Amino acid sequence: MTRANPAGSPPEWRRFALLFLAVAALAGLACIGFVAALDPYGVRAAPGRAQGPLMDGNQRFMYPQIARSGAYDGAVFGTSTARLLDPADLARAFGGRFANLSMNAATPYEQTELARLYLRHNRPRVLLFGLDTTWCEPDADERRLTFRAFPAWLYRPGIPWGALRQVNWQSLGTAFEALMFRLGLRPARLGADGYAVFTPPEAAYDAARAAAHIRSAQATQAAAEAEPGYRPTPPDAPMPALAWLDALLAEAPPDTLKLVAFTPVHVSQQGAPGSPTAEREAVCKARVASLGRERGATVVDFRIPSAITAQAANYWDPLHYRLPVAGRIVAGLKAAQESGRDDPGGTFRVLAHVPK
Repeated sequence: MTRANPAGSPPEWRRFALLFLAVAALAGLACIGFVAALDPYGVRAAPGRAQGPLMDGNQRFMYPQIARSGAYDGAVFGTSTARLLDPADLARAFGGRFANLSMNAATPYEQTELARLYLRHNRPRVLLFGLDTTWCEPDADERRLTFRAFPAWLYRPGIPWGALRQVNWQSLGTAFEALMFRLGLRPARLGADGYAVFTPPEAAYDAARAAAHIRSAQATQAAAEAEPGYRPTPPDAPMPALAWLDALLAEAPPDTLKLVAFTPVHVSQQGAPGSPTAEREAVCKARVASLGRERGATVVDFRIPSAITAQAANYWDPLHYRLPVAGRIVAGLKAAQESGRDDPGGTFRVLAHVPK
């Protein structure tokens, strides 16, 4: 037998709906407050206001707060081929306090957005751009993003509605990680300067496995070039990303030391002499050298056959060199800047030089 509702009282379903909405609203406000308090993406970071711990696995979410913090007067931009450049080594070589803001598989567009953000909030002593051939691609303007999420709102001036825009399941997890860090229960994923050794420990290096990776990449590349529809990119095809690099170099303060380096990859990934790929790379390097001379930047080319790039034992795979090579790159950059001459040992060439 159904019990009748007393006069004027809401039905059970209405009371349940109101209770559910109230609980949901309170839970939502609690989530907003929790995320705002922990500030997992550092939307409040600014000169004089410290950034938070870097707890998210996607560098595209973590690095904007480093750029806005004003704590670093030197910065590295690039992909994983520049990630192993140690900020401490760079500081010893060039002075200042460095952050390494190189992001895994970052497109030129993503690197440019991060560099622009950094330049809005800092007057750098040193800027270093690590380039690979993505900067030479004819479709760089069309292929701006990767499959990795890129939070464009984090790169905008003022971060409008930032406290609300960072509220989602991902940020809740990252905020919880930040709480665990503050309680001393979990380490940060990355150093405060963005640096981390992402390659395996050197003690685990397996030369045979590395050589196998390199051979496999060579075979894959050869198979792609053997396809009936394969057409190499013409040497004179557009390179739209170089206009972004030009704008960044122009935006840097006049007293900033500007370094541009073609990072070293295994020789198997470089264009074979006389090939269309080699011709394309040569044109790209010449254009970057011209930009360097015009904008007062030193341009150094490590992407050449050398004692570094010809030895498989220097690499984990065709693109990623071992940790000791990173130290050699920093030393090479310092030598190139000081002397303006190619390395006598053949590990780098100076394509443009501006004394400082």
